[in-house]
Amino acid sequence: MPDDASPGVPPDVADANADVDWRRVVDASTRWPVIAFVVSATAWLVIGSLLALIASFKFQFPDWWTHQAWLTFGRVRPAHLNTMIYGWISMAGVGVSAWLWARLLKTRLQGRWMLLLSAALWNLGVLVGTIGILAGYSRAIEWVEMPYVAFAFIVPAMLLVVASFIQTLWQRHARHLYISVWYLGAAILWGPLLVIAILLPIYSGIPEATANWWYAHNILGLWITPPGLAAAYYFIPKVIGRPVHSYHLSYLGFWTLALFYNWAGVHHLVGGPVPQWVATVSIVFSAMMIIPVIVVAVNHHLTVVGHFEKLKYSPTLRFVVFGAMSYTAVSLQGSLQSFRYWQEVTHFTHYTIAHSHLGVYAFATMIAFGAIYYIMPRVTEWEWGSKRLVSLHFWTTGLGIGAYFTALTIGGVIQGFQMLNPDVAFLDIVDDTKPWLIVRSVSGTLMTIGHLVFAYLLVQIVLKRGERPEGPTYFHPVPEGTFAHVGGDGSRSVRTPSADQDG
Repeated sequence: MPDDASPGVPPDVADANADVDWRRVVDASTRWPVIAFVVSATAWLVIGSLLALIASFKFQFPDWWTHQAWLTFGRVRPAHLNTMIYGWISMAGVGVSAWLWARLLKTRLQGRWMLLLSAALWNLGVLVGTIGILAGYSRAIEWVEMPYVAFAFIVPAMLLVVASFIQTLWQRHARHLYISVWYLGAAILWGPLLVIAILLPIYSGIPEATANWWYAHNILGLWITPPGLAAAYYFIPKVIGRPVHSYHLSYLGFWTLALFYNWAGVHHLVGGPVPQWVATVSIVFSAMMIIPVIVVAVNHHLTVVGHFEKLKYSPTLRFVVFGAMSYTAVSLQGSLQSFRYWQEVTHFTHYTIAHSHLGVYAFATMIAFGAIYYIMPRVTEWEWGSKRLVSLHFWTTGLGIGAYFTALTIGGVIQGFQMLNPDVAFLDIVDDTKPWLIVRSVSGTLMTIGHLVFAYLLVQIVLKRGERPEGPTYFHPVPEGTFAHVGGDGSRSVRTPSADQDG
């Protein structure tokens, strides 16, 4: 691939063999760090899903497991949140980022031992933190409930990732830094700084609440979001076989995200005892976030135009496009949610739960699934064992999060208007939310089924169980020429006589 090319631009035929060689070398260098982070992340995904179901079913069965303090809602719910944020999506993001980083820099991944040590420390930190929350040692600060000792492992783990990435960047063979590299590089710098900043023992009272929501919002927008967008900018052009629509728009989207997002978190405290000018500044920058969101949405949409039929076949493309569309939805919803008149309705309702799941799950998690479906065959030199199970995974998670978001959004708005009406009794409001919470539990069960299916598929491909697959896994038989471009999703990941062009 030419240094200045988008992932969707095929090399000349004469360069194809050389292209295959360096891809295989780079993929091999990422194998164990990627497997370590992705497998660990998936384990935490399953654990976090089970904790989520326990918390959700307590709305239907409030007396369930009330005699075990560690299984009460006040402990299970934050344990679920922290395992998902620090265990699942953070570790999956590092695994995907490590592969993308090496691929886009056309360089063997450096400091692999640091990444393996990082994965071990990270797992230990999340384990200690989860046990600490369930044991009653929560810090009661949203998104950082884990006790300090957990972060004594997680912060060094993050710094080891930074060291490995910088070393790889220093050794790079690519002159041009594709937009995905910008997002990934920013995330590995912003993430550790955010965590270290919120752990400083300098906050109390109102400043602590302000710092809390500055952190909680930014850990989503500046740590979790950039790898998701980097993956979308890589895999959409790569799979469909065309360059990204506009480089200029991609850089505009990056810099406006960097400039606007970090100001937006305090809109969660509208109506609270924070200075009004702080809340107002946050609202203004939340509204300005419409710019990078629309820019990214237009860029992705115009890149896919003319290739939507490929969503029928490619698991990677289907998951990633689903996630990219959800990014547009959750970000526009976030801008609307920051306005004072809408905060009056939605604050302290289930609407905010729907909004957070649209971001962390429908956007970031679905893109992570799509990226892993592309990456794992290339680092294991094996293929996914069952297209039916991959399809089951997509539909259970896609329909699950769709139902979850719809039910809690509608139920949350109704709940908000009722709470503003002094003539509606509080117990009537509680009764009216029950049907929506039943949908929450059912949709959560659907998503958990999808997670178990994904975990099973991951174990199968890592251990290379079953018969040796013949070529890539598609949802349906692919018409000849659909993925004919070099390096696209149609290339075989398993070495066969016809596998000369490995994507």
